[in-house]
Amino acid sequence: MGLLGIYEKALPKGISWYERLILAKDLGFDFVEISVDETDDRLSRLDWTKEQRQEVRQAIFETQMPILSMCLSGHRRFPFGSHEENIRQEAMVIMDKAIQLALDLGIRSIQLAGYDVYYEEKDVTTRAYFLENLQRAVSMASAKGIVLSIEIMDDPFISSITKFLKIKEQIPSPYLQVYPDLGNLSAWGENDVAYELEKGFSHINQIHLKDTLAVTKDFAGKFKEVPFGEGCVDFVGCFKTLKQLRYNGPLVIEMWSETSNNPVQEIKEAKSFILGKMQEANYLEQRTNHSTNERACV
Repeated sequence: MGLLGIYEKALPKGISWYERLILAKDLGFDFVEISVDETDDRLSRLDWTKEQRQEVRQAIFETQMPILSMCLSGHRRFPFGSHEENIRQEAMVIMDKAIQLALDLGIRSIQLAGYDVYYEEKDVTTRAYFLENLQRAVSMASAKGIVLSIEIMDDPFISSITKFLKIKEQIPSPYLQVYPDLGNLSAWGENDVAYELEKGFSHINQIHLKDTLAVTKDFAGKFKEVPFGEGCVDFVGCFKTLKQLRYNGPLVIEMWSETSNNPVQEIKEAKSFILGKMQEANYLEQRTNHSTNERACV
């Protein structure tokens, strides 16, 4: 398997980037995924000054802990498919700034939330606007060598890799790929998870690891903050499938423990759970580039 990363929102909030990266390294991870969500605080990162960007780059250099990917969920608030023209325009401004930030920080992949709209009513028009602006975004990103990866979501619009592939047919660029979330993929009962991974394998460039509670006719599902092992994800089966496919790309443990009482302990427990399932699936054979700190922290 390839590199194992940790989502920024798992790590304690309110610490410097140097402290965040060195903690991730001490916990045995290979990289961090930065969050640019819909809050004003994290959206403001897109307007970091040259000096602020240099500070983060210096922290990356000093810790030798890269930020390989960006979770750009700010488009939930400013979606590509909005009925409102000013919101669609802001979505493209966000996209342009995110691509430049990725370029400045050495980020290779920007994960896009696969929503046409989130807070508005969906219709044929929102899908059409989404596709139009996604095409523009892919063109912008490809010019800078940045890959855009659509996450499989907690939303029916792109709830499977099969649905992503319908979009990929219309935008057949190597700079548009898919970012499966094993939790989201598993929560939708109509998905055959192994088949979905197999069908879209050639377009997968990164994977989120989290647990979820399944959607049923009487329950909307739970897509966040489900403790590992208490949800519906068959991690052993998923890792066996990824081993059979010879997936060697990055994996990211996605958690929201940044404001909990003991985020470090929660991360250790989650990582131990994930590595245990990987070992059970015999998926750790090619695990490389890990420090002795990992074994100490599991």
